[in-house]
Amino acid sequence: MRPWNDTAWKNSMRVRLAIANVFEEAVGPEGGIARARLESLYDRLRAIQREIAVKREAGALPFLDLPKQDVSAILACVEQNRTKFETFVVLGIGGSALGNIACHTALRHPYHNFLPADRRGGMRIEVADNIDPDRIAGLFDTLDLPRTVFNVITKSGSTAETASTFLAVKKLLQDHPRIGPGWREHVIVTTDPVAGDLRKFASREGLVSFDIPRGVGGRFSVLTPVGLLSAAMSGIDIEELLAGAADAAEYHASVPAEKCPAFAGAALHYLMYNHPRAPKRLAVMMPYSHALKDVTDWFRQLWAESLGKEKALDGTIVNVGPTPIKALGVTDQHSQVQLYIEGPNDKLFTFVETETFQNDLVLPFDNDLADLGAFNYFAGKTLGQLLHAEQKATTLALTRRHRPNLTISMREVRPYTVGQLFMLLEIQTVVAGALFGINPFDQPGVEAGKIATYALMDRPGYENEKNAIEQEISTGAEWVL
Repeated sequence: MRPWNDTAWKNSMRVRLAIANVFEEAVGPEGGIARARLESLYDRLRAIQREIAVKREAGALPFLDLPKQDVSAILACVEQNRTKFETFVVLGIGGSALGNIACHTALRHPYHNFLPADRRGGMRIEVADNIDPDRIAGLFDTLDLPRTVFNVITKSGSTAETASTFLAVKKLLQDHPRIGPGWREHVIVTTDPVAGDLRKFASREGLVSFDIPRGVGGRFSVLTPVGLLSAAMSGIDIEELLAGAADAAEYHASVPAEKCPAFAGAALHYLMYNHPRAPKRLAVMMPYSHALKDVTDWFRQLWAESLGKEKALDGTIVNVGPTPIKALGVTDQHSQVQLYIEGPNDKLFTFVETETFQNDLVLPFDNDLADLGAFNYFAGKTLGQLLHAEQKATTLALTRRHRPNLTISMREVRPYTVGQLFMLLEIQTVVAGALFGINPFDQPGVEAGKIATYALMDRPGYENEKNAIEQEISTGAEWVL
């Protein structure tokens, strides 16, 4: 039996949220809130929990049911390709890339791509999530094309960055003397089940393809084939990943809202955003684990695109949204914490910690350094202990300076807990959207930029938009030399 089927084991692995350092008794009235303010939201949180259950039952929140999906086709694809190819390249951007990167960084060796094949446990993974031409050309320089497979990911089937990069990749494959007409074997498509140009192309060419479920937006797609395929190709146990997500989804559906981390986290961000004395409009996420550093990038998109909205559900102009900021402990103790401690008290901090590490280094006593006080007091201690001490020290320093902070804690970084973390943060985002009174699932601001890009690159049907843009640019340009 798989360990995550054991109830006691699941309970011991559950991700937790510490909230004491957001209250007035910890950080004072400038930094914190009265407990009564959080308690006053309990009825509203329970109502949101009921609304989520009704919408889920009606099929309106499909991301919550992703953990139940059948992944046999993904696992079969991995089995068919794992000996044929050595490198798996994701062509995607935003929600079609950030979850892939977060999974890979969290759950694979930190130097996975440099390990020999017998130690990697899966393919090398590369994610081409930016169209900077130097970076794309540099990636091409490193690839052994006959041993490389590309996963083209775009829900719409026409994302400019992905479509353009695929155009270059397709030519690269077709021009290669050992590939040529066999280029189709090197391409896997992940897109809408029926609509879009990429779906049409994949069907016409007989390409291996996977569906992004209808109703699941890009920033909520890490637990669809968007994120699961590359994870499985690299050797991650995606069944355990989904089991952790399922645990989090069911926990947040069955336990009273005020006892759920996602509901509490959403409520506290909402209350801090509207703090009566010193609003906290900036949301800093700071993991003390290198493995979790790219979860912050994934969360930034989730939080920013979901909550940054001009209009409320009733159409009124609100221009609302906490600004997400990423940091990494201990790296950013030496670059950002000075600002956080002595700068404006306008931030809510979320630390993410893991109690244990996959590896730890015991520090030795060194006779050559015995007469110097800066070294041997570490002897017998581990780097993990030092990392934990620095996190506690940073938390304490912020708290003493009246800076409110939360801590998300997990027992260890493994697929089960990472799956929980993804689901917890997705639910937190939906709950926050309900509290702010906005739609967390649309992204009109992003769409406006996409349309302007299509026009400037001469996509058919956007001629009028291009003319308007060029006129606007020509009248607005002002140069200082």
